[in-house]
Amino acid sequence: MHLKKNRTKLGFFIAEGEKIVEELLNSDYEVLGLFATANWKGDFDGSVTQVSEQELSAISTLKTPNCVLAVAKQKHQQLGNNFSMPIIALDTIQDPGNLGTIIRTADWFGIQNIVCSESCVDIYNPKVVQATMGSIFRLNVLVTSLADFFKENNQFCVYGALLEGENCFATRFQQSHTVLLMGNEGAGISSKLFPFISKKITIPKLGHAESLNVGIATGILCAEMTKYN
Repeated sequence: MHLKKNRTKLGFFIAEGEKIVEELLNSDYEVLGLFATANWKGDFDGSVTQVSEQELSAISTLKTPNCVLAVAKQKHQQLGNNFSMPIIALDTIQDPGNLGTIIRTADWFGIQNIVCSESCVDIYNPKVVQATMGSIFRLNVLVTSLADFFKENNQFCVYGALLEGENCFATRFQQSHTVLLMGNEGAGISSKLFPFISKKITIPKLGHAESLNVGIATGILCAEMTKYN
């Protein structure tokens, strides 16, 4: 489960830590097994395999394992049909921490739908799951070709986050059927997706930093796009 090829082949993934496992158990994900030390005080209807701290460390992806690890079945994701809130589209996000942060941020703002390009980091990467702090179990996170998604959903207004664009703080965002498109950490939005952008927006720079972290930028733009909801 530590390797993507095995997660893909089996359709399983790992969730670790009391908080994240609790969120998993309260979700509609199918839990296949739980491995816990005697210190775990949680509740699970299925069987729990009690392990020592050394055994948990051997199967954990964390440097400091946190008393419980779950193996769960991946879900075939579909977007929800409530489009009063924006959809976040992610183009080739490579850092697991960034993707996990974006999923957690979307959950904070009540955004239910995220579309990831096929070149994004695996959404079930243990570091992604960990960074979401359980939010991944509440959101619809679809992995597909962004070009195909935009072609099939051309009724949406797509706001592309670019270095050159309209000041996001002066933009009056459409309040339904919108997409916020965020690009790769280094290269930004792929040029092949430019034709699908309805409006280019930017976060104005007042200081001297070369760029913003994509997770931070997504949070700022989510706040702007949802402030009238």
